[in-house]
Amino acid sequence: MTQTRQLFGTDGIRGVAGEFPLTRDSVYWIGRALGHDLMRTNANARVVIGQDTRLSSRWIADRFIEGLASVGVASRSAGVITTPGVAFLARSERFDAGVVISASHNPWTDNGIKIFSGDGYKLPDGHELAIEKEIFALLQNAEADAAPESAAGTASLPGEEALRQAYVRWLAVGTSADLTRLRVAVDCANGAAAAEAPELFRALKVQATFLHSSPNGENINENCGALHPEVVSRVVAGNPGKFDVGVTFDGDADRALFCDAEGRVVNGDAVLLLAARDMQTRGTLANATVVATTMSNMGLEIALKRSGVRMLRANVGDKYVLEEMQRSGATLGGEQSGHILFRDGEATTGDGLMTALRVLEIIVRSGGKLAELVRDLKVFPQIICNVRVREKVPFAKIAPVQAAIASAEHELDGNGRVVVRYSGTEALARVMVEAESKEQMDRIAGAIAGKIQAALGT
Repeated sequence: MTQTRQLFGTDGIRGVAGEFPLTRDSVYWIGRALGHDLMRTNANARVVIGQDTRLSSRWIADRFIEGLASVGVASRSAGVITTPGVAFLARSERFDAGVVISASHNPWTDNGIKIFSGDGYKLPDGHELAIEKEIFALLQNAEADAAPESAAGTASLPGEEALRQAYVRWLAVGTSADLTRLRVAVDCANGAAAAEAPELFRALKVQATFLHSSPNGENINENCGALHPEVVSRVVAGNPGKFDVGVTFDGDADRALFCDAEGRVVNGDAVLLLAARDMQTRGTLANATVVATTMSNMGLEIALKRSGVRMLRANVGDKYVLEEMQRSGATLGGEQSGHILFRDGEATTGDGLMTALRVLEIIVRSGGKLAELVRDLKVFPQIICNVRVREKVPFAKIAPVQAAIASAEHELDGNGRVVVRYSGTEALARVMVEAESKEQMDRIAGAIAGKIQAALGT
């Protein structure tokens, strides 16, 4: 039977900063456990570490580095940098691992630890489980009760500008179209994108106006960024004729969402459609295949089919999308939330900045507008209800929930979908329903969410 990971979710270890597993002691032992893991294969292991803009990111990074150093693993810091920036540096600079201190789209009070292997890919579940076992072994050891304090006078590793610039330069060099005519509103979510996006867009001479690019440690994702695409949409819609497109990133900039010149939101499904058609035209869409997730709208599947492209579905989480891409040989995949993976180049993970550049390139090559590129994407009404839960009991073990799901699927009879899953990063159950009418969608989603609330709600 497959063992369940207790610390690692779909995107690393995540929680409230200062509470387990992100206390000063536990972060030290997590760093030490990774160090042990790396030293088994390389006695001279090196790690590159980056962080987002949360107040807690600096002390968590420092404490993690102390854990690595305790077993002889050397570290270099890129300072504030996007998650895909660390993945790029791990691979290109031949580090043994890359570590990102970030909780992505979560509130500023949360934080997390994401780990990439030396090839720039997120660790497979089995490897995370092995590291997790070592973490618990260290925590249960008597010496874990007294994790050493930071040495007197210890200061944070300075973020090396050269590392960040190498990432920005790679993105800029990989951009083949002339983007200078485009006028873009860019929402940096007061997160990691604020460190690289302005420099990148300036290098490419994009006419960019930056929003929410003044992080103060507590305003990351706050009423801005990819969690709130309506914010950049309002800016674009409220300034007719000023912008061709809006783009908005999440806190660690591994995903991006967009809006067209009229302020209509363009999500990850629409990006997959326009990217698939562009890549198909250029002969880079391997096997005429796109990998999406269980949450992607049926409308995307139908639109891709009209263009002769098949769509495969993976579990939610960009690492699972990537695994399915590797199995199927696909060069394009992603999530409705804006994680897009382009495997026709050297990228190893979803990259919001790269996604933004690719969408801008497609707009320029088409000679048209973003709205025209996705005009025929007719989405089924879709709702996602979140239910906060006190524990994550398998839904198969909750008879009323199973009965509600079975009833919904019988009613939809293939003309809609129901997906019920737990969040991999928060204590939430997510109920996604697609149906032919909004009334039916709302009724079905409410019925299932009500059963979950009754059984597991906080």
